[in-house]
Amino acid sequence: MLSSNLLAVVESAVADTASGNWQKPLVMFISNILALLVLSRVIWHPHVGPKMPLPLPSLFNNLSVPAFLACMSAGHLLGTFLILTLSVDKYI
Repeated sequence: MLSSNLLAVVESAVADTASGNWQKPLVMFISNILALLVLSRVIWHPHVGPKMPLPLPSLFNNLSVPAFLACMSAGHLLGTFLILTLSVDKYI
């Protein structure tokens, strides 16, 4: 038998996530694209390994798969930092 407190906590958590907040994914998307555009030109060896099939390869410096994964990792770190420090739900 489940207690009513546990059900209330689960219900409030589901209601918060299902509300359709669009600010967090937008901040994460912008930070990933920004990291891809900037870091693709800063990485020391961006062309070592198999090439990533990106549209517009000249815009993204014709990155390799490891360089693309590094840019996406840095973009996710940047996006997480921005979401947590700006408290996106309140200010954006």
